[in-house]
Order: sequence, then structure tokens, then C-alpha cells
Amino acid sequence: MFSFGRSNRTPMSRVDTAWLRMESPTNLMMITGVMVLQGRVDYEHLKLIFDRRLLAYERFLQRPVEVNGNSYWQTDRQFDIESHICRTALPGKADKLELEALASRLASTRLDPARPMWHVHLVEDYQGDSALILRMHHCYADGIAMIQVLLTLTDTAPDAPLPAARRPRRSHLLKDQGGVLDRLYRPASRRLETLFHLGGRIKDEALHVLQDPGRGHAYLRDVQEVFGELGEALLLPNDPKTRFKGRLGNRKRVAWCDPIPLDEVKTVARALGATVNDILLASVTGALSAYLLEHGDVIDDVEIRATVPVNLRPLEHARDLGNHFGLVFLSLPIGCSNPLERLALIKHRMLALKASKQAVMTFGALAVLGLVPSPAQRKALDLLSEKATAVMTNVPGPQLPLYLAGRRILEQMFWVPQTGSVGMGVSILSYDGRVQFGLITDTRLVPDPNRVIDRFAGEFEKFVLATLMEPWDQPYPPAEVERRLQLMLRRSGL
Repeated sequence: MFSFGRSNRTPMSRVDTAWLRMESPTNLMMITGVMVLQGRVDYEHLKLIFDRRLLAYERFLQRPVEVNGNSYWQTDRQFDIESHICRTALPGKADKLELEALASRLASTRLDPARPMWHVHLVEDYQGDSALILRMHHCYADGIAMIQVLLTLTDTAPDAPLPAARRPRRSHLLKDQGGVLDRLYRPASRRLETLFHLGGRIKDEALHVLQDPGRGHAYLRDVQEVFGELGEALLLPNDPKTRFKGRLGNRKRVAWCDPIPLDEVKTVARALGATVNDILLASVTGALSAYLLEHGDVIDDVEIRATVPVNLRPLEHARDLGNHFGLVFLSLPIGCSNPLERLALIKHRMLALKASKQAVMTFGALAVLGLVPSPAQRKALDLLSEKATAVMTNVPGPQLPLYLAGRRILEQMFWVPQTGSVGMGVSILSYDGRVQFGLITDTRLVPDPNRVIDRFAGEFEKFVLATLMEPWDQPYPPAEVERRLQLMLRRSGL
């Protein structure tokens, strides 16, 4: 255990505290990522990149600590970069299955809490190329922030010069209230600010609220508004007990598919009057459905829910660390056999969720949970996790080739952690004009996520074929696209 003075500590935000406390033996709170790089990466060059660019963020020199029920960031004065970046080798022929197996073992291994909680494994020889497996505790950053921070490690040319020395970057968190919510969720921003204020009052000034009847009535009214949608989520029935949901173990398995052209997805989405996200989510839903049918499960009219993170961070704060997203519950119609009907259902549900305040309210609820004792937080999260079967994340990456340590990044994929009783995570990441689909599962429930992954391309091809069957010889306005989609639904034999 390290011993530091109080001056070496900085308070952790309420939301990040909530993510820190979510860790359990069955669900480690790590974001795990894999990069495949062209050619052999030089280890010393890689360390230098991380030293001068990643460690420019003070946060990655700090570890989370809890003192008297409060969470802090504490500087590791014995920091050694070689404890965080290590070389490793794959056994046998070092194919994709071996890389997936290594990433799976690491995704099931807890980060050392005595050090800053991030780690990188360099696979120096992966089919003549190299691979990086990166792990970071979720309390450091959400998926959007992690992607943006990783971009600071990269260049747009293989021979870009290194900075001469570290240049300190901002690593502070977004304030819990202010411009981002005002711009993105104006109708809900006042309520969210009230929620944060209430959280502090609950902890520090609860008696004053109780002793001032007028003020107490106002707070109660605002609390009722703020938690209205959260209450609806809590009242949702628990998700059905499919083979995707049940008792968890302590081992994870990851898998990812070959990338598909993003332009192709955009073309199909435009033709069907949907978004790229709608098409990808419908394809994932079809792959999950096919896996259950392959195992002989009866899923007629069955639906499962996924929690979908919604970014609440403005672009100008994209490289700030911390967690700044809300969650919405999306019902996936896995019991629907018609892919076009499945797409239509997902499209309309996503439109409804975008119009709701659910993401803002869950973000605020996490801030409040960060104030309560760990047992109470765990109980609340367990209740919410019973409402969903999976976490589904879609992160847009850069659409040009990038280089790390002088080597071109060929592919990259990441997986976010699950909470409570949720045992499946779906990841969609676009990069350099292509999009990839990844899956992480609890091996007690789904020991073979590759069997789901292998079906993703086929499910997407169904939308390609449906599009090609239509006489799209001229552009149609949205209303006509919707009408033609309904006609396709009625006569489709898919």
C-alpha cells in the first residue's frame, strides 16, 4: 500500500465514483480494446509514445482510492511505465483465435488497484504484424473519451515526429451541470441540475430541507419530475430468462468479425429510410436471434432489452476524461423472424428514445448513486440490471488511416463492461471507412460468442438483398421510402 499526503489527492466525480464501485467478481469494470498494427512495433518506441502522450494526462499517473467513504484520485509516486506496458507472445500459430483467447483472459483479469488502473500488452508477432490489448478501468473514462484519448497517441502519417517532452493536457472532468446539457437536452437540463443539487443536499443539508417546508415542497416536486422516467424503467418487467441471461461466472470470452464497408451500410440505410445505427442494431438482433434458434430455443414474440449508452459530451470536451453519458433501454425483437419488420421496429423505438429524457435522467441517477453507500448502490444497480440482457455500444471512429508508433492501425475493437446480472456486451466501431461488430459474453451463459459473430454479415446481407430487389431508380422523399418499406414488409418472404 502506498502512503501519500493529502495534497496528492483530488476528489473523484460522483458519476465516476459510481462506476468505481460497480466492480464485482462476475463483472469487472474494465474497457478492453484490441488493435492490430501493420508490421512489427518497436517496444521502446511504443513506451516513448505512451510516456509523452498518454502520461501528459495526469490522470493516468493516478489511481483511485477510497477514504472514509469518499473517492479520490491519488498520484502514484512510484509510477513505472514498464509495469503498465509489457511484451507478450501468442502460442502456436498465433492466429485470430489465439488473439481472441488472450484478450478474453485479460478481460477476465482484474487490474491492479495498487497502481493506476490501465495496462497494455504488446503482442510482437501476430501473423507477421503486431497487436495491442489495452485495458482501462471504466472510472477513468467512458468509451467516447477513451477513443478520443487513444487518438492522441496516433498520427496521420507513419513518420510523424514525437513531441520533445510531455505537454500537460486537461484531464479534469466535465462539470456535472452546464453547457453540454443546455445544448443537447435543453428541456431536461434544469431538472438535471436540480438532481445534482439535490444529491449534494441529501448528503450535506438534508436536515435543512426537512426544516424548511416551502423549500422541501419545491424539492419534492422536482424530485418527482426527475425520477418519473427512471421510475418507469424500474417498473419495467424483468427481462426473460433466455440463455443470454442467468447466473454469471467469472470468465469472459470476446470475439469480433471481419469489417464491412461503411459506405455499403450507409447506402442500404438510405434506401430503407433508416440510420446506419438502425441497420447495425437490426443486424445484431438478427444474429442473436439466429444463435438462439440454432440451439433449439423457442423465441416466438420474445423481446430482450439492451442498455444503450448515449453520449452527453459536447465535441469541444471530447478529450476530457471521466464518464459523461446516460443510458436508455432498447427492446430488441429477437422473436421477430422478418428482418425488415425487425428493422422497422428498431427504427421507431430509437426515434422514441431520442425524444425521451431517459439518458439525462440515468446520468443524474448515477451521480446520486455515487453519493450513497456501496451496498445501497449495488442494490439499485442490481434492480436495474434485471431489466436488461445486454449492453450495446456504437462508437464512431476516425474515417482515415491512423498510425501508432509508426505502424498503421489495420483494425481496432473494444468492449465495455457490463453491470449487475448483465452478461453480454455488444460493440460496434467504425474506422477508416469500415465498421466492425464485437461481442463479449460470460462463458457460463455463452461459451462460443464466435457463433453469434459469424452470423452478423449474413444478417446484414439480408438488408442488402432486400434493397437490391426494389426498383430504386430514383431518389424518394422520406414519406415514400417509409411507404415502400411497409410494402416490402408485407410481401417479403425473407
